[in-house]
Amino acid sequence: MKKRKSWFWNIMIVLVVAGCTAAFVLHYKNWTKFEEGNFQVLSGIYRQRVALTDIDSVVWVDKLPKMERKNGFSWLEKEKGVFMDSLTQAEVHFFVDDLHQQKIKVVYQDSIRLYLNLNDSLETVATFEKLKSAIE
Repeated sequence: MKKRKSWFWNIMIVLVVAGCTAAFVLHYKNWTKFEEGNFQVLSGIYRQRVALTDIDSVVWVDKLPKMERKNGFSWLEKEKGVFMDSLTQAEVHFFVDDLHQQKIKVVYQDSIRLYLNLNDSLETVATFEKLKSAIE
């Protein structure tokens, strides 16, 4: 008997592996951009654009508050997505590449919070300085 090769399953395996690799690469790090009076942070499907005039405060934090995940993921030292504050039931956006480093807490539009840091601590400090100077 002649063995039949199933090209369909081979193609499906390649597509799934390519899709998983693409998702990993897109979420691996945070990208930040300052343009036209806006600050934008992007990581895969998660993105947040904040008008610099809407920012109320920018501070350093060492630890993240305890939150419930609404959508997103936690993997090793990464926290990405939208979480819910268990006390106030407010949405909080996380773009944290390294839980062991300091994080930037941005409060804008009076109550919306965003936590972020980058893999490179020097880039995180530079982003903090740009945000701080933009609101002053």
